[in-house]
Amino acid sequence: VQSEYTVIENNNGDLKMSKMTERARTYRLPNPTTPEDLECRWSKTLRFGDKVILAGHYYNGAGKPSYYGAVYEFLTEDTGCEAEIGLREVSGVDFMDEGHALEWAMKNANN
Repeated sequence: VQSEYTVIENNNGDLKMSKMTERARTYRLPNPTTPEDLECRWSKTLRFGDKVILAGHYYNGAGKPSYYGAVYEFLTEDTGCEAEIGLREVSGVDFMDEGHALEWAMKNANN
């Protein structure tokens, strides 16, 4: 299994990849990683079908949204806690709480 963002095919993909890469660096999201590593570093991680989703916190200023969602996918046939996963989607810092960030991740896990 390979992430749809691993290979860039057009300008729209280029834009999405660069935005995702920029956000991943800002939030310090590892890529690739393992489900076990995410669970040790972020408290809001869930296995969601064949994906791993998380909600993270990034301080964005008082009274401003400070949570984001992320979606990882398995990169091999192994789906255990030490399997390799790759970042597939990352939101902006758009949410006031973890629940809405996880909701975004769930909706984007199957895109």
